Amino acid sequence: MAAKIKSGDKVVLLAGKDKGRQGKVIKVMPKAEKLIVEGLNMVKRHTKASQGDPQGGIKNKEAAVHVSNVAIVDSKGNPTRVGFRLEGEKKVRFAKTTGEVING
Repeated sequence: MAAKIKSGDKVVLLAGKDKGRQGKVIKVMPKAEKLIVEGLNMVKRHTKASQGDPQGGIKNKEAAVHVSNVAIVDSKGNPTRVGFRLEGEKKVRFAKTTGEVING
């Protein structure tokens, strides 16, 4: 199946503690059907001191979000579903609300 959401896309959270907030996709994990969104779904991790991080302590980091809980943001700033169509020989993603092609 083709990827509806790719790394670098701007998305909005549809569910969870950060519902309604927008961010950029950092990482996509297709087998787990999850993605990591910059600055959203933050969790605290207790880290042990190591050579790379001599201080250790409590760190904030983004947790994974299920792909069904996010939607791509269209050019007007509204959440939209993603469709596919052929333009010439190329398959492109487009926003269902506006019909515009999504870059990426």
